[in-house]
Amino acid sequence: MKRCLPIDTLVETKNYIYCFEFKLKGTPDEALAQIDSKDYLLPWKDSGKKLVKTGVSFDPEKHNIGEWKTAV
Repeated sequence: MKRCLPIDTLVETKNYIYCFEFKLKGTPDEALAQIDSKDYLLPWKDSGKKLVKTGVSFDPEKHNIGEWKTAV
């Protein structure tokens, strides 16, 4: 059984695990760093699936996504 972590969004498919971290007052790089520093994907590292991290920042003025960055 996988442990519960404070991950913003996790999507699991047949071949991939997608981990999303969202920042209202931060950058995509900060979001990616948080995924790594808190080992959010550790429970899935031996799953045989490709692990994909996505950091997303929001633009509060446009009320929309500002930037995003993906790392494998």
